[in-house]
This record gives sequence, C-alpha cells and structure tokens, in this order.
Amino acid sequence: MSAPTRVLIVDDHAMLRAGFRTILDLQPDIEVVGEAGTGSEAVDLAGSVLPDVITMDVQMPDMDGLEATRRIRADGRIHASIAIVTTFDRDDYLFDALDAGASGFLLKNAGPEELVAAVRALAAGDGMLAPEVTRRVLQRFAARTAGAAGTAEVPASERHSTTAIGSTALPSAALPEPLTDREAEVLRLVAEAWSNAEIAAELFIGEATVKTHVSRILQKLGARDRVQAVVLAHRLGLA
Repeated sequence: MSAPTRVLIVDDHAMLRAGFRTILDLQPDIEVVGEAGTGSEAVDLAGSVLPDVITMDVQMPDMDGLEATRRIRADGRIHASIAIVTTFDRDDYLFDALDAGASGFLLKNAGPEELVAAVRALAAGDGMLAPEVTRRVLQRFAARTAGAAGTAEVPASERHSTTAIGSTALPSAALPEPLTDREAEVLRLVAEAWSNAEIAAELFIGEATVKTHVSRILQKLGARDRVQAVVLAHRLGLA
C-alpha cells in the first residue's frame, strides 16, 4: 500500500480544525500531521512536517493565508499542494490565491465529501476548482487579456471555442516545445474543468493516455498542476 496523504490543517478556529481532522482522519488514505492557527505557525509547521497537502484559511491573525501560501511556495523544501478554504466566495481571494501559488479553492460550506475529494485531487497533482469557479477564472483572464491588448472585441466567429476541440489555431509555437494538436485538444477540455474520464470519453482514448497528455502539457507549460496550467494557458493565449 502507498503511504497516506499527509495533511496540514490551517485555520484560526479550533472547532473548524477539529471538524476537518475528524473528517480526514476517517479516511484510510489520509493522515492529518499537524494543525496551525495562524499564518506564521503554518509556515513554520509546513517546514517541519513537510505535508503533501495544506488546507489554508485566508483571514487569520499574525499573517493571512495568502501571505503564508506565498512563503510556503517559496520554500524549496516544501512540495505541498495548497487549497485555500474560506467562508468568503470573493473573486479577489480566488485570484490572489492562485497568484500566490494555491492549487485549489474550497468554500467552508462545502460538504465533507468535497473536502476529502479536494485533498485527494491535490495529492494526485490535479489541482481543484469547482466548475463554476473555473468559469470565473477563465472570464477574468479573458478580460485581462483583452484589456492588456487594448483591442476591439474579437468577432464570435473568430474566437477560440473550448467546445470546438477540432481547432488547432493555438500560438503554442511560443513555447520552448510546442503543444501537439491532441495536447491542444486536451488542454481546452482541462480548461473547461473536464475530468480525465470525461476527456477520454470525448476524444475516444484511454484515461491512461489522457494522463500522459496532461503530464506532457504541464511539462511544456512549466505548470505544477492543472489549475496553474489553465491560468498559464490563458495568459499565453493557448485556451
């Protein structure tokens, strides 16, 4: 059997930390290895216990979760994936979290099964954003790109469509190693928050093949996970 996923829980409310621990400790493949009540405690503890996944609150005394995330991501010893867990469904938290290096975003009103699924997804290197959150990521980066370019709106007939997966008009030549046509197809579906199983069914290929394509996409983009791949793809105009 493989070693359990090691989780560090960070939140300034002891009752919530206890609830998260109870939920996660019930899972045979997950082990809670520490709890922190402030951002600075999280940074110190992450460096000592070296977790695989961190659930990170945003608003905390001493140091908020966004700054703690930045410092943890900057520590080369720590390779944990970080999920921001907050009460506040706010775009500024979402995009600041992604910019800080988080790989997931979860609301505190999510069910226990969503918390467990998020930890497992992050441990697998997949990243975790709910589909409705993913849509907001895409909309925001599309708006940023249009604003930065200072150009008029592109006619609908000329826009890249995430459903028109047959199109290969991607500026992937800008990458050190360009995406193949099939990798471009997979990236568009990843950007729509499709699972590996859904992508495999859509493209009539096996899940193992999808995983191989995703791994190659991450390598070519220099992304740590699927969430960062979506952000980078939109910044580079690849999706």
